[in-house]
Order: sequence, then structure tokens, then C-alpha cells
Amino acid sequence: MAGPLTGQEPVRAAAKASESVIVFEGVHAGFDAGDILRGLSFSVAPHETRVLVGESGSGKTLMLKLAAGLVRPTEGRIFLLGRDLDEMGERELLDFRRRIGFVFQEGALFDSLTVGENVAYRLREENTDEEEVGARVREALQFVEMEGTEEKMPSELSGGMRRRVSIARALIARPEVVLYDSPTAGLDPVTSQTIIALILRLRDLQGVTALLATHRLQDAFAMANYRFDKATNRVVHLNGMQPDGDAARETMFLFLRDGVAYFQGSPQAVLDSQDPYLKKFLV
Repeated sequence: MAGPLTGQEPVRAAAKASESVIVFEGVHAGFDAGDILRGLSFSVAPHETRVLVGESGSGKTLMLKLAAGLVRPTEGRIFLLGRDLDEMGERELLDFRRRIGFVFQEGALFDSLTVGENVAYRLREENTDEEEVGARVREALQFVEMEGTEEKMPSELSGGMRRRVSIARALIARPEVVLYDSPTAGLDPVTSQTIIALILRLRDLQGVTALLATHRLQDAFAMANYRFDKATNRVVHLNGMQPDGDAARETMFLFLRDGVAYFQGSPQAVLDSQDPYLKKFLV
């Protein structure tokens, strides 16, 4: 079996932690049956979107949970925003997670709460002033083009609308890092495009750094080939031009195999590769 195609030395946390937003160094993690990740190393630069690709069960969702401090590695170190997650206790981690937004697979809204209550949940847990809660909820829902739905229940919404509400809930705390777990899974192509447009908008207008797990490579290539233009308030194609200033952010791929980073590189490097493992994801 061919080895990893990264062509890079393992990330050195001491050197990378201060210049990267997310750093995994030799991370092992898994469950009772054994480790799923077996020495995973990579780093994510400020404002970069790192797209996580791999077969089912390869550890994509586990990586997101590790980055959020929801799961601890059995070996290795994880740095987020310059902090070593292993050095934080549970209470400190709870406070630290305010800087992270998490978009769960399928949205994962609370069925018994209204849209407004779902979006406001984190702020109310933090005892934020109700006047500010209301303003922030309206701001977040407006950002995802769901204003006026505060009183609706999740059961009244389509799958795409629920996913938009989950994005609003993730950004309510104005996070510096957003973790997306298959944000377009189960959606039709048109609705998927709407969700990707919202992710582009959050990336290009607010400059967040992101990990995005997906089975849909077309979503990842859209992230690389389009940007959200503030002047026209719409998504535009780069047409081969380089991103300008803060208007667009770099999109890079990380392919998982056998618990490590099998390939890390640009979208063009993925398209140019003749590696059979990569090519099967492009079919």
C-alpha cells in the first residue's frame, strides 16, 4: 500500500502553534475498538478552510470533536488559537469553546425549542442580557436569510432551512473558528448550493478559519473557485484570478487514510494527481 502523499515532515507544534490556528501533532484517538486516528499531523493557517475527505469511518467527525475539545486524544497534541487543549481543564475548555462554532451533521436542532430559542441557546446559557440576545439572534438569522422565523418550530422547516438555522446558531457567538460536519449531507443540489454560499459568506466577510468534513467534493471545489463579493452581495466565480486581499480565503484538502493524512494539498493538486485513492473520490 502506498504511503501518505503529503511530501511534508510531521508538523512541529512548537513552531506551528503560534502561526497556525489549528495544529494536530501526532494525534491518536478512537474508541473501545481501537484508534481510528493513528498519528495524524496537520496545521491550518489563519482564514484557511481545510476540507476533510475520507471514507466513512475514517475519522472526519472525530477530528472535529477533537478540535473542539469534546474528545481527548490518547496520544499527541492539539493546539487551537495558540492554546494547547490538553492543558485545559473542563471548565476552562467550556469557556474556550465560545470562540468555536460547530455545525453538526443534519443540523441537530432542539426539536422542542423554537428557531429563536435554538439560535439563542448558547447566549442564554452564558446569562447574556436578554436585549442583547434578541439583537444577536436577529443578526444571525438575517445573515443566513432566515429573518422572521424566530417563532417557528424545527418541524415546520425544510432540511435546508434547518441547516441554515444551525449555521446561525454556530455563529451567534461570533466565533473565530467554525467546524462543519457534512453541512450539505442529505440535501438536494440547489439547497446544497445555498448552504455553500452561506459558508462562503461567513468565510469571506468574517474571515473565520474552518474545518469542513464532507463527502461531496463539488462543495469543496466551490469553496476554492468562488468567493462572496461584498460589493455585489453575491457569490462570484474567481475566473482563474487569485483571491484579492481579504475577499477570498485559501481552500486546502486533507485526505484521510489508515488514520493519517494521506494527502494534503490544493484543489488543483487533487485534480492533477494520478493517485488511485484520490481519483476514486472524483468519480
